[in-house]
Amino acid sequence: MFQHFYEDFKVGETVEIGRHTVTQEEIVDFATKYDPQPFHTNPEAAKDSIYGGLIASGWHTCSIVMRIMVDAYVSKAASMGSPGMEEIRWLKPVRPGDTLIIKRTVEEARVTSKPDRGLVLTRWDVYNTRDEHVMMMRGYGLFGRRMASK
Repeated sequence: MFQHFYEDFKVGETVEIGRHTVTQEEIVDFATKYDPQPFHTNPEAAKDSIYGGLIASGWHTCSIVMRIMVDAYVSKAASMGSPGMEEIRWLKPVRPGDTLIIKRTVEEARVTSKPDRGLVLTRWDVYNTRDEHVMMMRGYGLFGRRMASK
């Protein structure tokens, strides 16, 4: 049933988990619903902002990364959710037409007080195709252990 368990997350391993090209339409749609600031929703008004043009909401970028995580491994894993994020940094604006490249690095893995699960601290780094580091986030995931599924 599951393809990934706690034991499959190797500390120090970095892998590219996916890519996504951001469109102006999705930037405006997301921001209109969840972060309606003019530099996210109005291309004309955004020209006069400190960004000089339309940019994606940082929360939109986080949501894109979440979708890629789910498609790449979480939906195939013995995932038990997450106790939360430790850090999110929006380092450079994400603009229409940017292709985001998402890399996952496992920073820590430990068995919890419940032997059927482990906690994995992961760092996700997001780059555009100009190799600019646009976002970084770190957080924990709770995963079932392979031995517990037998």
